Amino acid sequence: MTHFSTKRWALLIGCISLSIFACKPKNTGSAVGADAAAKAYVAPGQYDQFYNFVSGGFSGQMSVYGLPSGRLLRVIPVFSVDPEKGWGYSEETKAMLNTSHGMVPWDDLHHTEMSQTNGEIDGRWVFGNANNTPRVARIDLTTFRTAEIIELPNSAGNHSSPFITENTEYVVAGTRFSVPPDDANGDVAIDTYKDNFKGTISFISVDKNDGKMDLAFQIQCPGVNFDLSHAGKGKSNGWFFFSCYNTEKASTLLEVNASQRDKDFIMAVNWKKAEEYIKAGKGRKQAVKYASNRYDEKTHTATSQIKTEVLVLDAKNFKDICYFIPCPKSPHGCDVDPTGEYIVGSGKLAALVPVFSFDKIQNAIAAKDFIGEFDGLPVIKYESALHGELQKPGLGPLHTEFDGKGNAYTSFFVSSEVVKWNIKDLKVLDRAATYYSIGHLTIPGGDSKKPDPKYLIAYNKITKDRYLPTGPELSQSAQLFDISGDKMQLILDFPTIGEPHYAQAVRADLIKDKSLKIFKIDDNQHPYVAKGEGATKVVRENGKVHVYMTTIRSHLAPDNIEGIQQGEEVYFHITNLEQDWDVPHGFAIKGANNAELLIMPGETQTLKWVADRVGIYPFYCTDFCSALHQEMSGYLRVSPKGSAVPLRFSTGKTAPATK
Repeated sequence: MTHFSTKRWALLIGCISLSIFACKPKNTGSAVGADAAAKAYVAPGQYDQFYNFVSGGFSGQMSVYGLPSGRLLRVIPVFSVDPEKGWGYSEETKAMLNTSHGMVPWDDLHHTEMSQTNGEIDGRWVFGNANNTPRVARIDLTTFRTAEIIELPNSAGNHSSPFITENTEYVVAGTRFSVPPDDANGDVAIDTYKDNFKGTISFISVDKNDGKMDLAFQIQCPGVNFDLSHAGKGKSNGWFFFSCYNTEKASTLLEVNASQRDKDFIMAVNWKKAEEYIKAGKGRKQAVKYASNRYDEKTHTATSQIKTEVLVLDAKNFKDICYFIPCPKSPHGCDVDPTGEYIVGSGKLAALVPVFSFDKIQNAIAAKDFIGEFDGLPVIKYESALHGELQKPGLGPLHTEFDGKGNAYTSFFVSSEVVKWNIKDLKVLDRAATYYSIGHLTIPGGDSKKPDPKYLIAYNKITKDRYLPTGPELSQSAQLFDISGDKMQLILDFPTIGEPHYAQAVRADLIKDKSLKIFKIDDNQHPYVAKGEGATKVVRENGKVHVYMTTIRSHLAPDNIEGIQQGEEVYFHITNLEQDWDVPHGFAIKGANNAELLIMPGETQTLKWVADRVGIYPFYCTDFCSALHQEMSGYLRVSPKGSAVPLRFSTGKTAPATK
């Protein structure tokens, strides 16, 4: 490519970028109907109809909103430390953030995916991806807490994740950045990309009873970038579909060099066939290193295990696993309709949206209707796989969801709109402006076999003029549309945390009645639990001090501790004795260099504190729990190293004065 043409590309892309900020619709004043407030209103004391699980993007967290109110119900810490809840700060949760690189206390959570049974959301778990240091998390929806995190070897970036099969047999993840495999020499020149870099698809098995995840196998693929994916369903169950870009295998200035070809690919993966090969012993054992972290709600403690092996299938050695289908350049979304027949690809730089037919794909494979190979994998003829093209739908198509009535809804980033269209007829039915530059969208159950098409939520990248100014950066944005009629109607704006990418929503009835209210104190198996005030104590073991403490409205026991020596490590093991719903207690001590603890009823959590200087240190409950919350406090005395002050503790009595 000449220097001049490179400049021309940069100018074109710059113009598109500028258009993002100049596309404010003119009808903003009339975009919301008079009945919009009533449609979004949830009366005080009433529950929302839906839970909405939204990725937190660069916050590394997941947020939960009620719909249609847009009320923030919960922020779930996943890949980032959270001082509000002590996540990543308490001794029990630190292991959840362990990786083969050590503790990584941040990540970029782009996508959420809810567990399914027979292709329908079942309300058991929601999965989240870590886009930076490749990981997948499982959140338990009885506790709304992260139960498990597994790292992915042979991967760099984990954007095409965490998408699931029809019965949650697998969570599937594609690498965003192709890199040399973990067992290869990684010290290679970057410009040897075409020779040394590979893409990897990971299949994480999920136990149908308790949800525990294991890395079952991986498929090594050509060195492209995988963007988004979805599993087949119904007739296409057993297949997975991925959007791929950078088929040019560029390693620099991708905005130009990875957008040269007219088409990139959708990759169709026969995962059932891959599973057969693995069961037949065809997988190659590869030495790797990755972390598998689990949280045990009996011991209230996480454990981390480093694993060192994975089974790998090289796609080019098994010609009936992976097939490429040409798709307009730089595709983002890859979405499967509720019947499993139609696969929608979204080329970000295309002026059309292609729809592929699963039946036609199967016929083309059977007839070997290929136009050649790409890195040893067959490429199906575009026209042979194509159902049809939605012509001139909008600018910058990204992501599509479905209403189960034969209609699709696609987000258009550049033209800032959602377009409703008929899948079979390929006709545009309606358009709705978004404010502004929409990324993903969500319909409850919109990627399942049974959508619940009452609402559509748009997740927008820009919010100019929508909210009060807050300095150089404005709030992230979501917008709620009523789609129960023929036309889409905007009924609510609400801010979100982080940068929302993908999200999923589900009827509240599937989750709310299963919500755990307390942990039974009798079931608490934490090694440092104190199941009553009579079991509280302070002991010195192997040069460390362990405080077995309890908390209940409205005091801590013990609340006077003496005999701690300067330089000692003190471990506060706090057990919340409450057995009532929504009565957590907090714990903090002056000089702690981590965070508070937040302890649920019946739970034990531990804060590590170093006595770095002599003095008196107040500690207290940080979570307002009763009228006498302010009185819920105590004192710890630190004496010089080698002091003769005995180690002692008490509650409710004054000890004799000592020097």
